[in-house]
Amino acid sequence: MLTRIQNWWNSQGIRFFRTLLQKARVDEGDEVNVLVRKEQIVVKPLYKVRGQYDLKELVSRMPKRYQVEEMDWGSPVGKETW
Repeated sequence: MLTRIQNWWNSQGIRFFRTLLQKARVDEGDEVNVLVRKEQIVVKPLYKVRGQYDLKELVSRMPKRYQVEEMDWGSPVGKETW
């Protein structure tokens, strides 16, 4: 798919075809990470949890010696099953 770098005021930009964005699961207003690798521009979607946080970033802040433990939430109160 070919496109051109275009001028918008004092910036340059690329327009992406809708089908290309749909394949990448990116929509208007979504945040993306743009980086350069070996003289190539790479645009990656930034997936967030509940629209606020990046899961990889949150996990990276967990202590290295964190141990998962089971918690007792008590007896069922409603119609939930365990």
